[in-house]
Amino acid sequence: MSQAAIHIAIVGAGPSGCYVADALGRKLPGARIDVFDRLPTPFGLVRGGVAPDHQGTKNIARQFERTLGKKGVRFLGNIAVGRDISYEEIKSAYDVLVITIGALEDRRLGIPGENLDAVYGSGQFVAWYNGIPDSRDLDPVLDGKSVAIIGNGNVALDIARLLGKTPDELAASDLCAHARAAFAAARIEDIWLIGRRGPPEASFTTAELAEFGELSRVAVLVDPAQLPQTLPEGLQEEQRKLAEKNLDVLQGYAARGQQPERPLRLHFVFNAAPIEIRGEHRARELVLEKTRIENGRAIPGGETFTIPADTVICAIGYRSTPFPGLPFDHARGTVAHEQGRVETGVYASGWCKRGPQGVVPANRADSLAVAELILADLAIHPPSGKPGGTVIDALLAGRGARPVDFAGWQKINAAEVAAGQGRQREKLTRIGELLAAAQN
Repeated sequence: MSQAAIHIAIVGAGPSGCYVADALGRKLPGARIDVFDRLPTPFGLVRGGVAPDHQGTKNIARQFERTLGKKGVRFLGNIAVGRDISYEEIKSAYDVLVITIGALEDRRLGIPGENLDAVYGSGQFVAWYNGIPDSRDLDPVLDGKSVAIIGNGNVALDIARLLGKTPDELAASDLCAHARAAFAAARIEDIWLIGRRGPPEASFTTAELAEFGELSRVAVLVDPAQLPQTLPEGLQEEQRKLAEKNLDVLQGYAARGQQPERPLRLHFVFNAAPIEIRGEHRARELVLEKTRIENGRAIPGGETFTIPADTVICAIGYRSTPFPGLPFDHARGTVAHEQGRVETGVYASGWCKRGPQGVVPANRADSLAVAELILADLAIHPPSGKPGGTVIDALLAGRGARPVDFAGWQKINAAEVAAGQGRQREKLTRIGELLAAAQN
């Protein structure tokens, strides 16, 4: 088997795609690896999902930068499968195709009022403040006093924390200028963080939970009656340790009391499920039903209550968005696969394979496992001499598509850092701006 003859395509330049490219590049040093992304910029959720005030988490991009800059690896940004090339075309051109498209589509609540104005999915809201071109013009309504965030994961905490920070506290972040202006202009007094289940079942991590205690203008309000004295039976060891740590932090917040000198109140509300969003044309209040936990599941309790909610943000998870021809499990919202194999020569890795769970480094183990699966399959079925990127290049050129290569990304990066003028960077947030910078 001639390693030089192996042509590999990876669709999605986020963490999973970069981890797969790195692993296969190390094991198959003669391989030609093309990494495609629909955006002109690489790194997926590291750029577009990680909170802009968590710069330490974004440092993983340096590793991905090295991967995409290696000999034998090409980055082809601004190329979307299903728009610029078809699934069948890219599948037929490469010996191996790996799908790492993530999960970008917000799951819906499925309740009355969900389509009112000022109701948003967390995915589109996060993409807006992180400068992803698709959501650049979202312009969320933040003109009221109360914001309700539905969800008990880190994304919900990220949104609440960013809304609660002062401009000075955001100074070291790479929060986009349009979002900084919108947050500075908002006059929010109450943020409600709502979980269907109780504190032991919450999926946020302790470090993110503890960050609220460092915010200068936020009073964190936790009703001690909602904090259990003992943890439920049946929790796995890892979940039990997390629950114990989170409860310690929540109990510390509960002990602080009201803190009336602080102008913004953050309310933790557990065991409450949203059942309706009310308002005339736009959200004004949220109706919740109290729940109880049975076997780890939230069971409706029948008792309802209402909170003011001028803006509602739903952070209950995501689905992958398939392109035409891709085998897809619509019930789960993931690529259809068997142990990572989608079909002959086609594989899936990351959130589009296993669902949207885990922090960025969690994708590494999954990506390494898929890489080992690919290597095992190649040992049994050597490459058959597919043409690889040359045929795709010709197709793209004939269609007038404008790929951004790694050198183009480096120009974008340099332009953003320079525009930051002392901040981390000032992102370019429109496709035209990004392409202009790449071609400068």
